[in-house]
Parts: sequence; C-alpha cells; structure tokens
Amino acid sequence: MKKSDLPTKICPVCQRPFTWRKKWEKNWENVRYCSKRCASSKKSKHQEPC
Repeated sequence: MKKSDLPTKICPVCQRPFTWRKKWEKNWENVRYCSKRCASSKKSKHQEPC
C-alpha cells in the first residue's frame, strides 16, 4: 500500500489531517488526536496548532 493511499482523519483540536500509523493498526477506530499534545489539551478552549 502506498503512503498516499493510507486512511486519514482530522484532529478535533488542531484541525490538521493525520495519517494512519502502524502503531495504530489495531486501534485506528479509537484514535482521535494526532499527538499526545493535542490529546492533553483537548479540554482547554484556546489551543495552538501542533
């Protein structure tokens, strides 16, 4: 599979697209955030992009 064919999602915190990773293979349906930084700042109202 080409990298361009991998599934993507939009991070609800920074609004940036992020691509499927091998480490998320078994848990892709539950992945919401592009990074730990976005996951930890999900509750604050004023966010800076990753």
